[in-house]
Amino acid sequence: MNDHLSGLGALLLQYDVLGAFWTNIQLTFWGALFALALGTLLALMRISPIVSLRWAGATYVSVFRNTPLTIIMTFMVMGVWTALQIQLADDFQNNFFRLAVVGLAVYHAAFVCEAIRSGVNTVPLGQAEAARAIGLSFLPAARLIILPQAFRGAIAPLGNTLIALLKNSTVAAAASVSWETSSTMKTMIEFNPNYLWEIFAVFAIGYVILVIPIGLLTTSLSRRLAVKR
Repeated sequence: MNDHLSGLGALLLQYDVLGAFWTNIQLTFWGALFALALGTLLALMRISPIVSLRWAGATYVSVFRNTPLTIIMTFMVMGVWTALQIQLADDFQNNFFRLAVVGLAVYHAAFVCEAIRSGVNTVPLGQAEAARAIGLSFLPAARLIILPQAFRGAIAPLGNTLIALLKNSTVAAAASVSWETSSTMKTMIEFNPNYLWEIFAVFAIGYVILVIPIGLLTTSLSRRLAVKR
């Protein structure tokens, strides 16, 4: 038993499991940052008084919400890098990492947009009308009145999107990011099948440790920052 556990410990060190999780955390951080920026812009387009902007925002959301993330990741490598020869970094490793971040961001921006739009729906209509009554145009009203309240109302769905992004960061393997958790686990099991269940348990527990605090934090913030009616 002790020999088995010692062998598992040596295996985890050999394949740098912590480093693999750190890669997914970085993918999640940067993907969430860019998805939030793009998703906020899309949400503004969705609630814009300009019909063409509303149509463009709705089209983006419909297309990317219904496109598998694996397809987007594959396109980032085969389309953006191979066919279009667009390179985001000088070395392969950073280039594939950044391509994966872009893929994660453009995909999850559609979900961020809908989360923020759901928050906008919690803002009383009278506040937008009051903003127009005092002479505020659409953008100042959105920036000063609507979006601050919308974000408070959208904390819970945004938290769910962040959790989904963290788990979906494993799809970065399709963008040739071979040093993240799913690729690392696959390699470990392939060459060490006698530790099959232990390896799976380590990665599963690792994601539980990452996901549960996010859920608890966003739930707590959602309750504390909810707009009082």
